[in-house]
Amino acid sequence: MKNNIGLLVAKRAALQPDREAIVDMGSGKRLSYAELDARCNRLGNALVDLGVNRGDRVATLMLNSSEFVETFFGAAKVGAVIVPLNWRLVADELSFILNDAGAQTLVFGSAFAEVVTELHARGEAGTKIKTWVHVGDDADRPAFARSYEEMVVAASDDAPELGASDDDLLFIMYTSGTTGLPKGAMHSHKTTMWSSLTGLVTADIRWDDRYLICLPLFHVGALQPLFSSIHRGGTVVIMAEFDPSRIWNIYGDEKITVTLAVPAMLNFMLTTYDATQHDVSRLRWIMSGVAPVPVSLIETYAQMGVEIHQVYGLTESCGPACLISPDEAIERAGSTGKAFFHTDIKVVDSDGKEVGANETGEVLVRGPHIMLGYWNRPDATAETIIDGWLYTGDIAMIDGDGHIYIRDMIISGGENVYPAEIENTLAAHEGIKDVAVIGMPSADWGESPLAIVVKQDDSLAAEDVLSFCSGKLAPFKLPKGVEFIDEIPRNPSGKVLKRILRERFPGTASK
Repeated sequence: MKNNIGLLVAKRAALQPDREAIVDMGSGKRLSYAELDARCNRLGNALVDLGVNRGDRVATLMLNSSEFVETFFGAAKVGAVIVPLNWRLVADELSFILNDAGAQTLVFGSAFAEVVTELHARGEAGTKIKTWVHVGDDADRPAFARSYEEMVVAASDDAPELGASDDDLLFIMYTSGTTGLPKGAMHSHKTTMWSSLTGLVTADIRWDDRYLICLPLFHVGALQPLFSSIHRGGTVVIMAEFDPSRIWNIYGDEKITVTLAVPAMLNFMLTTYDATQHDVSRLRWIMSGVAPVPVSLIETYAQMGVEIHQVYGLTESCGPACLISPDEAIERAGSTGKAFFHTDIKVVDSDGKEVGANETGEVLVRGPHIMLGYWNRPDATAETIIDGWLYTGDIAMIDGDGHIYIRDMIISGGENVYPAEIENTLAAHEGIKDVAVIGMPSADWGESPLAIVVKQDDSLAAEDVLSFCSGKLAPFKLPKGVEFIDEIPRNPSGKVLKRILRERFPGTASK
């Protein structure tokens, strides 16, 4: 069997054709593996009929849906390269990515008809897209676009000729671009297969699991569990987008066993949880990444019978890097664990030498699942992958047992202050809904911590925040100021955009 990600669906359909593969909570569609495979075949054949050839880029702009899954695996079968677009971007940003990727086909959902119409109106000046395919009600379909459903129904459900395998390119996923223009991380069928394998042999994923995906599928944090779940033969339940008011009912009604949620989502979910109404008896664990999960949050979910598994990963590693089990998450608060099974991790200093225990340096990742490089950016690739190691740019400390602690660091009076430690302390305050800590300039100390808080309790004052930290943190770690905002800015994966916070709060500390 060749390493073609599309064949994961075909093989599972051959083994368990009647097993439920996809449940789409938006449309209500339920597809068995046999039905999913047939529709992936149809989509693949339809793309070939449109003139899509091996290596051609097919972009997607849609909310999580069964059609996204069909497009991804169908395109994979015929050798097309998928470019999942971040649907939070505006037309100018989308235009840049489409042109950079050289995409000529765009599959888009009704929710994005307006921005797609704007892109279409720009013509060659905006994108090189030749074929526009609309997913959704035909009443919402722009006149220039084809109907996805009509196109799929008209195509053959015979398995298309396999168009790619192994080292052939499978998808290009663009980074968020918080420090310059987005770069497209390239993953092959082989790197993606290894990502699935290392996830399956490291995490507790079972063949009868029902995995809820509510993070956007344009993000590797959601895409990788899709691969692994189908590889294992589980059922993938899809929410169009995260909705804390619905999620607990879905956990119970759909008998969800495992899922993924970033710390901010875990917090939002608690505001809608009712122990007398919601059944979480089958929910075994929630994997959480992007930022350290506060101990108080881990303990709260543990009391509900739900384990929190912390993960560290990157687009460039196709997801996996480090994972920590729940039994260590409290004892080693702030750690993201050890390397995944088929993954190597080391921490190096500025000269590229490995640091000693409890010393800080840059995290490097190596494994068969790291990216091939950046699309059209050999310069950036050469800077990022050196001797097979992926230089992440993330700063971390490694302890004597090999546990990794990602560090977002403030240097105050010559002392290292880690915002995650302060954030972890403040997250336990019942009046705080969300919090981020950044460094602000200080004439006396160089930098001092500033706590940026979203209130749970309207009566919360800055003095309450500061006094809550007293006695829980060393004096040099204490926040020297507090700012209140309505929402902490985050990227699509839930990571706090501290660059934006620094721009918004550039002031100098009083001491």
